[in-house]
Amino acid sequence: MSTANATDDTEPSDADLREAAETALTQCLNLGSDETCLIVTDDKRERIGETLYAEASAITDDPVIVRYPPGAQHGAEPPEPVASALNAADVFLAPTTKSISHTRARGDACENGARGATLPGITESVFVTGLDADYEAIKTHSETLHEQVVGAEEIRVTSPQGTDITVEIGDREWLLDTGIVHDNGGFSNLPAGEIFVSPESATGTYVVDGTMRPHGLLDDGEQLTFEVDDGYVTEISDNEIREQIETAAEKVGRDAYNLAELGIGTNVGVDELVGSVLLDEKAAGTVHLAIGDNAAIGGETDAPLHLDGILRQPTVYADGEAIELPS
Repeated sequence: MSTANATDDTEPSDADLREAAETALTQCLNLGSDETCLIVTDDKRERIGETLYAEASAITDDPVIVRYPPGAQHGAEPPEPVASALNAADVFLAPTTKSISHTRARGDACENGARGATLPGITESVFVTGLDADYEAIKTHSETLHEQVVGAEEIRVTSPQGTDITVEIGDREWLLDTGIVHDNGGFSNLPAGEIFVSPESATGTYVVDGTMRPHGLLDDGEQLTFEVDDGYVTEISDNEIREQIETAAEKVGRDAYNLAELGIGTNVGVDELVGSVLLDEKAAGTVHLAIGDNAAIGGETDAPLHLDGILRQPTVYADGEAIELPS
């Protein structure tokens, strides 16, 4: 999958958007003619939402679209009417400015049998680029990587930039984000391509040199450093990110500093980072670590944020053995 136009100013054509929407609804979600389909969007993602709604309307007689103002923070709960609509749908797609992936609303909907995908922070260019992919191949790469880490008690990640962090998996389950969501209760990001886990604990240092909100793609040589002790981030080199977490901590205390996720990208079509966390965290051979909420992905921490940071050149060890990353 090419990423050449993922961040340029060229506006994708209506035909390109429709093709991406068709891929999402058919190849990825396998929407049936007898199923209800909910599109959740917001005021800044209206064109993508309306395109998905139009394509869903060509497949099923029961499409619904709901739109609300962009949320205040990634991981913040959507309004109650949106949560209720998610809970009642067979299939959902959520192109939104702020992520609802790690929310109770999304998690409850899937627990009740809905299947769907969120597209947090999606742009029209990333939508077109990221859905131009062979998701069956991505599924194969994800399963191959999963076989190398499943059952390991600890994962260590190092990098030339200074990362050296060990995460304890405990009883937590590795999850696969393949983009193929055909079973009831299934969930994925789109664009897709990663395996991930919510660690029981972690200790060490990680250095983000790829993409991280609110900065986007970091400049060459720019780095964000995080110190982690006993599962919590204790030092943050960046003022803006520190302020976001401090604000969340006013509501939930220490949980805002939780080391929430370890993910490994498996999308071999993404051959460069473009500044979109949604796309860049899927790049094959990268690692991302997240701070904050993980209750919706197998953890126990409920926090109003989920901040992913991407490492470009990681080496990953499962119980001391280096694993082969997709490339």
